[in-house]
Amino acid sequence: MKEHREELIKISITTFLLVLLITLQQTKILSLPFWGWLLLYLIPYLLIGWEVLREAAEKILHLDALDESFLMTVATIGALILGEYAEAVFVLLFFSVGELFEDIGADRSRKSISALMDLRPDRVSIERDGTLVTVSPEEAKIGEIMVISAGDRLPLDGVITEGSSALDTSALTGESLPASVQVGDAVAAGCINLSGALKVRITSSAAESTVAKILKLVEESAETKAKSETFIRRFAKVYTPIVVLLAVLLAILPSVLFGNPQKWITEALSLLVISCPCALVVSVPLAYFNGIGMASRRGILVKGAATVEELARLKTIVFDKTGTLTHGNFSVTVIHPNEVTETELLSLAALAESYSNHPISLSLKNACHSPLDRSRLGTAHEFSGEGISVEIDGKTVLVGNEKLMQRFSVDCTNDCDHSGTVLHVAIAQQYVGHIVIADEIKPSTPEAVQALRQSGIQTVMLTGDRLSVAKDVAEKVGIANFSAELLPADKVNKLEELMQIPANRPCAFVGDGINDAPVLLRADVGISMGTLGSDAAIEASDMILLNDNLQKIPLAIRLAQKTCRIVRQNIAFSLTVKFAVLLLALFGFSNLWIASFADVGVLVLAVLNSVRK
Repeated sequence: MKEHREELIKISITTFLLVLLITLQQTKILSLPFWGWLLLYLIPYLLIGWEVLREAAEKILHLDALDESFLMTVATIGALILGEYAEAVFVLLFFSVGELFEDIGADRSRKSISALMDLRPDRVSIERDGTLVTVSPEEAKIGEIMVISAGDRLPLDGVITEGSSALDTSALTGESLPASVQVGDAVAAGCINLSGALKVRITSSAAESTVAKILKLVEESAETKAKSETFIRRFAKVYTPIVVLLAVLLAILPSVLFGNPQKWITEALSLLVISCPCALVVSVPLAYFNGIGMASRRGILVKGAATVEELARLKTIVFDKTGTLTHGNFSVTVIHPNEVTETELLSLAALAESYSNHPISLSLKNACHSPLDRSRLGTAHEFSGEGISVEIDGKTVLVGNEKLMQRFSVDCTNDCDHSGTVLHVAIAQQYVGHIVIADEIKPSTPEAVQALRQSGIQTVMLTGDRLSVAKDVAEKVGIANFSAELLPADKVNKLEELMQIPANRPCAFVGDGINDAPVLLRADVGISMGTLGSDAAIEASDMILLNDNLQKIPLAIRLAQKTCRIVRQNIAFSLTVKFAVLLLALFGFSNLWIASFADVGVLVLAVLNSVRK
């Protein structure tokens, strides 16, 4: 980047001038009085240190001086007074190198997140009064039809009204395989249309689009501070003035007691340089930012550094069922015919339900691949909460639950041990079989639950569904502890009961619906589904899984644990080196070169550790 190049040029020129002046001075090729050498060394000193000096002056004017720029300024000016010209320049040079490493590291960590900024195009083609006009996404209105050509990125959320295609959703979800879409499917801003042209009815404004919400979360993630990050800043504000006081005492008391004030003033200046907290203040937030960036590249949006810390220490994860452990929509799971074929039974039930838009009816029609000839239908009568009676080819066909069969005196005592909604089918009061419709478990669910258990994390399921359905799902995914038939308030109460036990904390909740928002807010870490999740759930959560893949939760935990390990390494390494050199300075065995390494050298190493993958 341009600013990096400029800084690198400045560092290179300063290094050249410093080496040249040291060579001239040591070889005595050039003989000058002390003030002559001072003037020459001031050239590289001001070149590399002007920004530090200016920042220190501004902080002094605002009565907020005790930071690394103030300490660097005092230490290097003192070195110049003592005639240690080369060391003064070297301290600022080393500090600038550390700052450059910090900037490069932050940019590297930011790349994966900043790529999100390009997800929404600047223009969108809209059909207005029979013509195609190009406007900005902010000018487009909800309900208007936008035209998306092959290769274009969707600028706004919407529903397809014409055409079919494959969408590249990797930028939003991390999913590598394209998603097939057709008329009626909802599509999100930021996806790329890979093949056919699409007409899409806009369903959300630019400010409320999927991309806009993601970008908002990214901005929020940079503003949230972790506990250890806050600790480092508090620590720096307390210990820096203490060290300044120690430096003053070190310069005065030994000079009075033992003489040789130049030696003790030099040691005091070394102490000031060592005390700079920049390695901690810079490396800790940078490590968190890098961790958040690594998660975003894998389709996991973490709202802030505080969430990273909680994820790393998770003891319990509580799951909602519908839309979280399962797909959240009905599908035919079992076809059990009696005296007819499976195809005939499914076709008959689908034809009987063909005029209904009930989710169960839609699941039957989706499962039936043969065409439905509605001309075969006659008089129909729906029985609320039971099913439907309809004339097909002149015969009365019943499709419904046991109550409907009992109403028409049909014997349906077939064994059915499958979980889900059971639809019985009869023709002319003759029982011909049943179909089971259920919410399918996501393929990623059992593997995710197993991975969490293997890592020592307790798993729990809370659902408002029936006990029999909850028990079946819990057994299939491997969750032993579950509660069913819960209202939203009941879920909060159950979660609070779990959280009252210290061994269960921190505790996360994973959900997707509007009714999950209260419990997401109550949990130590709220995790929502980015694709299926409601706006309320996403707003209430601390982490979003962009492709709804639960296997991303164990991955997020591993990334969080790695990030926190790096933070602890940086804190331990920085403090160990800093206090070791502080002791050397207090006993008179340090100098500005060692002090520079203890401050800026440690900063460079900590930054490099923070940005490693």
